[in-house]
Amino acid sequence: MGAKANDQFQDMLPVMADKIGGEGLIRELCKGFNLLMDKDKGLITFDSLKKNSALLGLQDLRDDELLSMLKEGDLDGDEALDEMEFCVLMFRLSPELMHESEALLDLALQQEFKNSAA
Repeated sequence: MGAKANDQFQDMLPVMADKIGGEGLIRELCKGFNLLMDKDKGLITFDSLKKNSALLGLQDLRDDELLSMLKEGDLDGDEALDEMEFCVLMFRLSPELMHESEALLDLALQQEFKNSAA
């Protein structure tokens, strides 16, 4: 993925985490996912990412950079990102946050399990 987009996330996530805390950060990541996802499929596909990337200020990314981002986050090989894959990718794109994020990831996983159990 291009250094420009990676730098944007590196700069943004730690600031957001400090400002709004772990639960707030999870909520914001979920909003980002909802903005980028294909509403019919409930997943972020290449087409939905390309179509909606301007909403997150990523309109300058080339197709190969968007594809690279999808591939990097696609843990189950379906060529799309579900909400958990998206959140994991956002944390991975922010190495500075990773040093402080064990509690945030635990919270995200607990929330996912709560949602799955409901």
